[in-house]
Amino acid sequence: MKLIFMRHKTNYNDDSKAKRFRNVFANLIISVMLVGVFALTYAGGVLNVFSSSSDGFAIYHGNTDNKNVSLMINVYWGTEYIEPMLEVLEEKGAKCTFFVGGVWASSNEELLKKIIDGGHELGNHGYNHLDHDKISKEKNEKEIYQTHEIVKALTGVEMNLFAPPSGAYNQTTLDIAKTYGYQTIMWTKDTIDWRDKNTELIYNRAINNPQNGDLILMHPTKNTLEALGDIIDFYLDKDFNIVTVSDNIA
Repeated sequence: MKLIFMRHKTNYNDDSKAKRFRNVFANLIISVMLVGVFALTYAGGVLNVFSSSSDGFAIYHGNTDNKNVSLMINVYWGTEYIEPMLEVLEEKGAKCTFFVGGVWASSNEELLKKIIDGGHELGNHGYNHLDHDKISKEKNEKEIYQTHEIVKALTGVEMNLFAPPSGAYNQTTLDIAKTYGYQTIMWTKDTIDWRDKNTELIYNRAINNPQNGDLILMHPTKNTLEALGDIIDFYLDKDFNIVTVSDNIA
């Protein structure tokens, strides 16, 4: 963009000098602003110049003012347990958030649609289940973006919650997630069901010291399926609402 300077007749009186100074100063300010906008627009290509990515943060619990809890099911495997879990959730009238991996989602279109049809929520769990605190900025971006695009193509859903695989993240992860419109979600309670194949232990970890806004992490395993109905009954008996993560953190 060329900045146009108005020509003035040569005049050495004070008013003419003042006007010329104001014009030069105004054009200088405009030039500085244009350079700043160009730099912000060019850097990364996708950054919003009106927001800073440096204030990204992770969420470990929902709104404690409301008597809500959320069940978070991270999915890369355990496909055979998804439909039975959906049946338990439907029977109990509970809603859940399924954080799906891109690799898994790409070959499970029908299950993705069944999750949505049940009134549940889909979240992003990265593409290859990598530790995001150990990979580059570019790889962080690719893991989140590819999963987003796959789920969007298969279901039309624009996900906006990201659960880092293994809970591994750093500030780069938070900033990339925020750039793509994601909130980064951790958990309040971890059932550790992927490691401990014990139905009673999974149940006890899920219900221990219940608090408003709890985010309860689990996976599609045989023992989790066995405990799921009792976990839901426990919270319902204590007058908690079992809602999606988005409803919990609102």
